Amino acid sequence: MATLIVMDKTGDSRHEFDVADAAALAEAERRFKALTGSGFTAAARTGNGQSVLLRTFDPAVEETVFFPRLQGG
Repeated sequence: MATLIVMDKTGDSRHEFDVADAAALAEAERRFKALTGSGFTAAARTGNGQSVLLRTFDPAVEETVFFPRLQGG
C-alpha cells in the first residue's frame, strides 16, 4: 500500500491506495494533480527525515507528503 499524506492547519489526512488496483491508482494520480495544481508541494519521504521534491505522480513512492503553500502576512 502506498500513502498520500496531506498536511494542513488541522494536522494531516492519509489516503492509502493499492498500486495494483487501476481505479485506486487513477484516483491517487487525480488527487496528486489536484493538490499540486492548487499550490501544495509534493515530496517523497526517503527515510530518516529526508525527502525529495516530486513534480509528477510516481506510483512507486511509498509515502508522498503534501505541504501547503506558505502564506505571509
